[in-house]
Amino acid sequence: MFHDEGLGAYLVKYIEENYHLPENLSVIEGGTLGFTLMTYYQEYDKIIIVGTGSKEGKIGMIHSESTEEVLAQGAIRQTANEVEITMMLEICSFHEDMGEVQLITMIPEDIIDVCNGLTPSVLEHMPKLVNATLEELERSGIVLQKKDADEVSFETIVDAYANPTAPRIF
Repeated sequence: MFHDEGLGAYLVKYIEENYHLPENLSVIEGGTLGFTLMTYYQEYDKIIIVGTGSKEGKIGMIHSESTEEVLAQGAIRQTANEVEITMMLEICSFHEDMGEVQLITMIPEDIIDVCNGLTPSVLEHMPKLVNATLEELERSGIVLQKKDADEVSFETIVDAYANPTAPRIF
């Protein structure tokens, strides 16, 4: 992964490990699905995509945009993730059955270096990204409840991704 570019994958695993997921919610890590994600755009009523963004701002700043807002910006996206998402939105926007898409992004520090893990500054801001995601879910009528078990930290999740042969606690 390109360092902080993997924050969406870590967020998905964090939510899976720390919250009860209702049956009407699918949580997937879509960073490697490419154009396969288009089927989700067409089959689901609401799609929330979380990842890195290239807007101006401080590291850790969070932005939330609708499909219309993303498409209005045209081709000014800079990350590979943004380009692919924008292309899929453009293609799917011609289809009548496209669900409502909300893009939640965080300004990264480093998406150039190939490295499993997050920079310390982005890791520090991950709780804000969790909150922004949970708030968007609530606006869609889905309230997640925390599991009673001890919290699985982002550090633990990142370490499990970075060291796939290490014993896992989840």
